[in-house]
Parts: sequence; C-alpha cells; structure tokens
Amino acid sequence: EVQLVESGGGLVQGGGSLRLSCAASGFTFDNYVIGWFRQAPGKDRELLARISWSGSGTYYEDVVKGRFAISRDNAQSTVYLQMNNLKPEDTAVYYCAAAKLLMKLSAYQPEYWGQGTQVTVSS
Repeated sequence: EVQLVESGGGLVQGGGSLRLSCAASGFTFDNYVIGWFRQAPGKDRELLARISWSGSGTYYEDVVKGRFAISRDNAQSTVYLQMNNLKPEDTAVYYCAAAKLLMKLSAYQPEYWGQGTQVTVSS
C-alpha cells in the first residue's frame, strides 16, 4: 500500500519554527520528485517547494524563499520541510506529494498525495 504520511504540524507563534516530515512507503521513493504544498481555508492549494530525486536540486516559490528549506533522506524514505520565521499567513494544511516527473508535480498531478498536517501560526 502506498502511503505518504505528514507529521510535525501544530500551533506556533509568529516568528517561530516548525519542521514537517513526510514519510513514504509502498513505492520506490528515490525515483520520485517530492513537493510540499499547502492549502489555506478558502484558497487554492499552492506548491511551495520541491526537491529532485537525488536531493541535489531544489526550488522554492517566492512566498517561502529564504524562510523554508526542503530536504530528503532517501535511506529513510523521508522528506522534510524546515519552516522558519513563520507568519500568520502561513496557516494552512500542508501536504507532501510524489511524482515521477517534475512536470506532473508542477501541474498539481502527482501520483501520490499525503493526507496533510495542520500548521497554525498565531500573531
């Protein structure tokens, strides 16, 4: 059974940090590009960051560039999202997703989605 399980969300004060994890199982993890997305209430889901299968290539949307960092440990089949200097507007459900092709991730059509983890940032 394919699974992507996010963890590490919670309530944090503005300016604080959280580290999200995405644990994968049931597929060949290191063959997939992984992305972190989020969806705030009443808003569309947005791609925040992605990382190549090897971990050597990363990309960030401007809204999180310089504050968030994506990394992966292929031996543990896990991807991380370190989130620093959090702002109330970062409040959302955060999802990880896996795609064999970068274009599918960018098109919001990955093969697999996680169930999401809630991040709430207080002002």
